[in-house]
Amino acid sequence: MTTQKIDIAGKLAGFTEQWAPRRIARVNDYEVKVAKVRGEFVWHTHEDTDELFLVVAGTLTIRLRDGDVVLGPGEMYVVPRGTEHCPAADQEAHILLFEPSGTTNTGTAGGTRTREPVDA
Repeated sequence: MTTQKIDIAGKLAGFTEQWAPRRIARVNDYEVKVAKVRGEFVWHTHEDTDELFLVVAGTLTIRLRDGDVVLGPGEMYVVPRGTEHCPAADQEAHILLFEPSGTTNTGTAGGTRTREPVDA
């Protein structure tokens, strides 16, 4: 990683793949990741950790079994551990994620959308 400032927009401009997180920093045992998202992800749960979503650009909907949380630029939401959720975006959205190192993006669901983060 780096001891320099990080240009989040620049990191996001460096790739086009949807739902493929890129690691941009580490904070102790946590990773800061960015991703481009469009469409619906998979319903999944992280049994052992909360998951923070911060919208950089666009609109992200966090679908929950008891209602949706709609986020715009500069807004964030923390999905509590053990809560089933499904991120979705009608148009491309750019997001920042903050979660413990080793957290699988699809949680307990697994499947073809599972991606290990790569460094941006």
